[in-house]
Amino acid sequence: MNIRSEREIKLMKEAGHINFLAHKEMEKYIKPGITTKELDKKIRDFIVSHGAIPSCYGYEGFPANACICVNDEVVHGIPGNRKLKNGDIVKLDFTVKKSGYESDMTRTYLVGDVDPRIKKMVEDTEQALYEGIKVVKPGARVGDIGYAISKYAHSHGLSVVEELVGHGIGTDMHEDPEVPNYGKKGTGIVLKEGMVIAIEPMLNLGKRNVVLLDNDWTVVTEDGSPSCHFEHTVCVTKDGYEILTGE
Repeated sequence: MNIRSEREIKLMKEAGHINFLAHKEMEKYIKPGITTKELDKKIRDFIVSHGAIPSCYGYEGFPANACICVNDEVVHGIPGNRKLKNGDIVKLDFTVKKSGYESDMTRTYLVGDVDPRIKKMVEDTEQALYEGIKVVKPGARVGDIGYAISKYAHSHGLSVVEELVGHGIGTDMHEDPEVPNYGKKGTGIVLKEGMVIAIEPMLNLGKRNVVLLDNDWTVVTEDGSPSCHFEHTVCVTKDGYEILTGE
């Protein structure tokens, strides 16, 4: 597990800011009728125009600039000709690399008029992310993060995907430690000042079980229920935390 210097954290924050801005830009385009492939191109063009790299592209052979998932797709959706429809939810998950350092951010967006139960799931999943982030500080443990996320999720009627986890991040997209969205207080790796992790709850409206599609990338809910995903890149500071994928 890497402890990042002030210089490294500054560079990761620069990458994270571009990531944040790209997400804000995509809000303009998420409407019924746009294809996921068109969104993917807009994400790429925005990142490149800011002097950075969309580092999902080619990662272990991934064929796009962003993972774009709709409705029951949990992670690693491959953009294509699918058009967004009124009532969909769409998850944009992408990494931005600048000056050799990565940032990772995911948001779930509502497309038009969304069923109130699904809209509430989106709101609750975003809050679950912040419940996990709030416990980050030197001396806390990874299990504390997972406990906070799962406690909030279960209290709001959502299930937690256990096969997929958050992770450390730095010069590589995925580094140690793993950061599960479930766990026990006081267990797991101890957080230290200078560590940077990506916290990313993936919560389902139905059961937690997931399956991998034949494309060997996309994970969907086994029961076809909607899934939601939010993520921030977070640095452990002297007194707590700083979100690097923000303004």
